[in-house]
Amino acid sequence: MQVIQEEIVPAKTPWSGIVKTGQTLVITDIEGQQAVDFLCYDANNTSDRYSATNTIKVRGNIYIGLNTVLYSDSGKALMTIVEDTLGRHDTIYGCCSNPNNYLRYGVVTEESCYTNFQKALEQHGMNEESIVPNINWFMEVPVRDDGSAGVADILPVAGSYVSLRAETDVLAVLSNCPQMHNPCNGYNPTPVQIRITE
Repeated sequence: MQVIQEEIVPAKTPWSGIVKTGQTLVITDIEGQQAVDFLCYDANNTSDRYSATNTIKVRGNIYIGLNTVLYSDSGKALMTIVEDTLGRHDTIYGCCSNPNNYLRYGVVTEESCYTNFQKALEQHGMNEESIVPNINWFMEVPVRDDGSAGVADILPVAGSYVSLRAETDVLAVLSNCPQMHNPCNGYNPTPVQIRITE
């Protein structure tokens, strides 16, 4: 295995990069309990982007984990989860945003996963129209019998990771979540590591 790229993504910041066909993107929660919001796109046609609905329907489950294929709007396989130490990750809660933080918590914020996605996408000539419902790695949102849902106060251990094999050339975009008003980050955002290998 050859490491193509490795870096630490500081707390509250975005990251993006190209993962070529057959390469693997490894996202590691270094300190534990750090949510990572994630989107991916066909790098050769970025209008074809990750589809939560296609991924959920094919899997038959609102959670994703080992062996899950991430599908695009067109039904193209973008990435496959080939290693996963947590077991299941959220696909329905989307990303935090400054307006949503005000609606939910009554607070005015200047940083969010939505603004992080905007910053990362701008580097690739894209804008907020490319932001769709995303994956939340290392975060669980239980759905109860009455349909209610909320962020679970779980404690992923330090060093938890997920590995994603690119099934085509992929633009991967993530936000190392800055949320401070629910337990997804233990109220203390921390760095994560990304590694691209082949």
